[in-house]
Amino acid sequence: MSARPSEHVTPRPEASAPGTNWAGNHTYSAARHVRARSVEEAQTVIRDSARVRLLGTRHSFNALCDTEGTLLDLTGLVAEPVLDVERGTVRVAGGTPYNDVAAHLQSRGHALANMGSLPHISVAGATSTGTHGSGTGNRILGAAVSRIELIGADGELRTVARGDADFDGSVVALGALGAVVSLDLDVEPTYDVRQDLYAHLRWSEVVEEIDAVLASGYSVSVFGRWNDADPTEVLVKTRTTDDRSPADWIGATEAVPATTASLTLGEGDHLTVRGAPGPWSDRLPHFRGDRQPSFGEEIQSEWFVPAAAAAAALRAVTDLADATSGELAALLIVSEIRGIRADELWMSPAQGRETVALHFTWRREPAAVLAMARRVEDALSPFGARPHWGKVWDRIDHGQYPLLDDFRALVERVDPAGKFRNAVVDRVLGTP
Repeated sequence: MSARPSEHVTPRPEASAPGTNWAGNHTYSAARHVRARSVEEAQTVIRDSARVRLLGTRHSFNALCDTEGTLLDLTGLVAEPVLDVERGTVRVAGGTPYNDVAAHLQSRGHALANMGSLPHISVAGATSTGTHGSGTGNRILGAAVSRIELIGADGELRTVARGDADFDGSVVALGALGAVVSLDLDVEPTYDVRQDLYAHLRWSEVVEEIDAVLASGYSVSVFGRWNDADPTEVLVKTRTTDDRSPADWIGATEAVPATTASLTLGEGDHLTVRGAPGPWSDRLPHFRGDRQPSFGEEIQSEWFVPAAAAAAALRAVTDLADATSGELAALLIVSEIRGIRADELWMSPAQGRETVALHFTWRREPAAVLAMARRVEDALSPFGARPHWGKVWDRIDHGQYPLLDDFRALVERVDPAGKFRNAVVDRVLGTP
C-alpha cells in the first residue's frame, strides 16, 4: 500500500459538489473536491493545494472535515488488507470501512479487540477522531494502531510507528498532520461473542450502580432517556470464554428474547443478532454493516468524563433533563452510556484516565441541538468533560488535555503553514 512519489499527476476534480455528511446536517463548503484515484494523485493534490482536509465516510457531525480549500477523498484507495500473523497486525488502507476489515480477519481466523457500534466508518476517520467501542477493559479504536503511513504537507510519504517519539500524538490527530494512507492494527485470534439485552432496569438504579453495570460484560451499553418513566435497557456483550456474567449485577432476570424488539433501539434487520453466540465481527457492532446504521436522520453528541465522576455526571444530566420542561426529551432519540479503558494517546478522549462516555442521539434539528448541547456542556463542566471531536459540541476546556502543548508543537512542526488545519482544528489547538 506504500507508494513512491511519482511524476506530477494532474488531479481530476469531481464533477459534482461533495454534498452533505452522512446525517445531512452539514453541507460541505469546499471550493474544490477531489476523489483520488491513486496515492500519487493524492500526493499531487496535497503538494499543489494551500489548504486541504480529508473526507472519509462522512460520519462527522460538524465541520471538522471541511475546508475553504480542497476536500480530498481517499475512500477510493481501498486495497485488500494484509494480515501479518507473525507480527500480530493487519495493514489496511485508511479509507477502508471497519466492516471490510472485520470480514477479512474473521475469514482468516483473526480479530480486532474492539469495534465501534457502526462498522460502516473508515479506519482512518475513526481513529483520527478518537472514536471508540465499549468495554471497561477496551481502549478506543485508535489504541490498536501500531503504525501510520501518511502524506505530509510537502506531498511526501512518511511513516510513524509505535515507539517513535511522535507516535502517541499522531493517532488521534484530527487530520492535522497529513492524509492517512495506511495503518497497521493489532490483531488477535478470533473469538465468539453473545449479546443479551436486559430491560427490567430503571434509569435511577443504573446511575447509582454504573460502575458495576459497565463492568458486567466484555462490552456493555446502557440505553435510556434520563428518566425512570421511559425504558432503560442494558446491552451486554460477552466473550464466550469470559467467566463474567451479567447476572453478577443484573440478577437472575432473563434477557429480553432475541425475537422481541428493543424498546430503545427499535426494530428492524439493521441490528446485529442477539441471544446466540457468533463471530466478534457480527456481534461487537450494534448495527449490521450491510444496512442503514443507527436511526438515519439524526445528529450525535458525546462527552467523556472520568469514570470516578461518572455517577455524579449522570445525575447532573438527569437533573438537567428534568429541568428543561421536556425540551431535552423532545430532542433526544436515545442516549448511550459506555465505559472505556485509559490510554496514552495525546488527544484521546480517554487519555490518562478510565472513562465513561455519555452519548446523545438527537433528532435532526441543528439549531435546537446546538443550544441543548451547550446546556449539557454546562452541566458536565464540573466533571472534566471532553467532547467527541467528530460530533456536535460548542466549547472545549483545554485544561482537560495535559498533552495539548505537545500536540500543538507537533502540528506546528510537521505542518508549519497550516495546510491541514481549519477552524475546528484551530479551536482544538487553542490558536487563532
